[in-house]
Amino acid sequence: MRVSLDAQLAALATLSLARLRVRWTEVADGPIPRVSAGLLRLAIAYALQEKVHGGLSRKTSQRLDQIAVAKTRTADAQPGMRLVREWQGKLHVVTIGEDGVIMWNEKHWRSLSEVARAITGTRWSGPAFFGLKQKQKRQAA
Repeated sequence: MRVSLDAQLAALATLSLARLRVRWTEVADGPIPRVSAGLLRLAIAYALQEKVHGGLSRKTSQRLDQIAVAKTRTADAQPGMRLVREWQGKLHVVTIGEDGVIMWNEKHWRSLSEVARAITGTRWSGPAFFGLKQKQKRQAA
């Protein structure tokens, strides 16, 4: 019989630190984190939920990595936006439709990076090419 996710999560509140460490080895890959019982409960809860619901999307993982490093910040392309870029003397206008569809040269594109590649002939980050990716200013410590 399979125990529901809710029951597994509720059971974590009653486990001792020693039992939490055992539970960690049952649900997660990697060494047992050297953290408090409270943090280990949260880590186990995340691992359990990840197995049931799946992990973070690629976009979310990239955004979190970017925030952690704090070197750049990327704005999302919003519906209704017009992105303009001059390249080799020619003006290129990309529109983001209300449904999120990317349009350039009367054609639908899957990503801004595909458009940037079509314009330049080389691999570019679409958000960087169209100015949506900006370097962060360093903060004084």
